[in-house]
Amino acid sequence: MSQQPASFFPTTALDHAAAGIGAGVVATLCMNPLDLLKVKFQTSDTKPKGGAGRQVWFSMRDIYLKSGWSGLYRGVGANIAGNASSWGLYFLFYNMLKKRASNDDLTRSLSATEYLLCSAQASAVTAIMTNPIWIVRVRLFSSEASSPTAYRGLWDGLSRVVRTEGFFGLWKGTALGLVGVSNGAIQFVAYEQMKKWGFERKRRQFQRAGKEWTPEVDKLSNTSYTLMSAASKLQSLCITYPYQVVRARLQNDATRTLYPDIPSTIRRTWQREGFGGFYRGLGTNLMRILPGTCVTFVVYENLAWLLRTTAAQREERHRQQ
Repeated sequence: MSQQPASFFPTTALDHAAAGIGAGVVATLCMNPLDLLKVKFQTSDTKPKGGAGRQVWFSMRDIYLKSGWSGLYRGVGANIAGNASSWGLYFLFYNMLKKRASNDDLTRSLSATEYLLCSAQASAVTAIMTNPIWIVRVRLFSSEASSPTAYRGLWDGLSRVVRTEGFFGLWKGTALGLVGVSNGAIQFVAYEQMKKWGFERKRRQFQRAGKEWTPEVDKLSNTSYTLMSAASKLQSLCITYPYQVVRARLQNDATRTLYPDIPSTIRRTWQREGFGGFYRGLGTNLMRILPGTCVTFVVYENLAWLLRTTAAQREERHRQQ
């Protein structure tokens, strides 16, 4: 049997969960202003003027002039909670499912179908568990801090949703969140295949050079991870983006009467804005999501490698004692 990778925590799934949490925190701190603008553009039904870059620049400038840096980082607490928990839970479940699919042989590569099923299941569970955080995040981002009805933070938002809409109000838009499972599934199938090709190429280079494959070299370059994550995300985002617009409008408290349910939201968006309405904020989202995805995956892969390498070194020291 192939040697299994060492784990820093009791299981490799926990290693990947910790790496996912760290990646989610770093990416959110870097990209929160663009997250804010993406939600504002998605929930707005006024026709934007100018190109995506112009919209982003003037919108960020207006927020900064009105509220300073704190305005650009409004809702950062909820955003960190959402992204850190989502990535942590996703990678936890994803690696648990991959381990089960490989019959506990973590060195065995899975088929594209197996990657698709593992990713879809992990995404579905994560979407259900984190939906309350995303509802509060959307409403924090789409409201003005000076508004008397604005949420003061994550906990205030959660408690007010329960008081005004009941416990199940926390899971508004969950059905659309489950539709979004396809986004992550498509992305990870493409990403895993590209990683597989990258590692196969690197192993062949090591074999030709007569070099030993050790835990320290068991990673690709940051440039490779950047290109792979960007390409896979671009593909999945262009296919699945419309559901994000519908979900954001459905969860926005300010437009609850205008967009009360999924069919009404789809119909009204089509009637008022046409096909382009379902791609509102796409330019901003691409400007945010591609750098954000690259940051997330580069940080995640490096943290996972660091934990794996540290664990291998720890095991080696124990063997020598």
